[in-house]
Amino acid sequence: MSGHGHGGHSHGCCEDEHEPAERGLEYALYQRIDIEKLQCLNETREGDGKLVFKPWDQRTDREKFVESDADEELLFNIPFTGSVKLKGIIIAGEDDESHPAEMRLYKNIPQMSFDDTGREPEQAFRLNRDPLAQLEYPTKIARFSNVNHLSIHISRNFGTESTRVYYIGLRGEYSQPHRHEVTICNYEASANPADHKVDSIIPQTNFIS
Repeated sequence: MSGHGHGGHSHGCCEDEHEPAERGLEYALYQRIDIEKLQCLNETREGDGKLVFKPWDQRTDREKFVESDADEELLFNIPFTGSVKLKGIIIAGEDDESHPAEMRLYKNIPQMSFDDTGREPEQAFRLNRDPLAQLEYPTKIARFSNVNHLSIHISRNFGTESTRVYYIGLRGEYSQPHRHEVTICNYEASANPADHKVDSIIPQTNFIS
């Protein structure tokens, strides 16, 4: 009576229903990451954690990956350039014991550290080995409807010293941040032909809508 495919994940068995181009568009949230500010804690080489957030058609590329250093854990701190409604995640590793076995998700905790991972996550998943990036883990959308910062904690793998990740795909909706700007025009009493009008844009950073 299982009927749900992979461990009850209703989306994991339905990839063939979507055209590849459509899946590529659905998994385009990597473009909305503030990649310069993305952090990966416990990576072997600095900056490698940024490489696994890549286009859909590169999801099986083995040239770019991140590997854990001191132990099997990895912690990704992912800031977005706006607000995201996160609907699903794909995570792909090697087809061996270095593949992530558990993923814990946290939202809106910038600069999260391993000390913070003791708190209750918004959602946790036991992962299957997925070297071809075919299994989607659907999120509880109500908990991930207004995400400005996402943290992904890879807490363990399938039984070896280090963890390797090739691809992390994020599916969802993106909303631009609201910018409230005021245009101020200053006019002099006696106009100077060289500069008789000054326009300046002042962002109202403390405005709450």
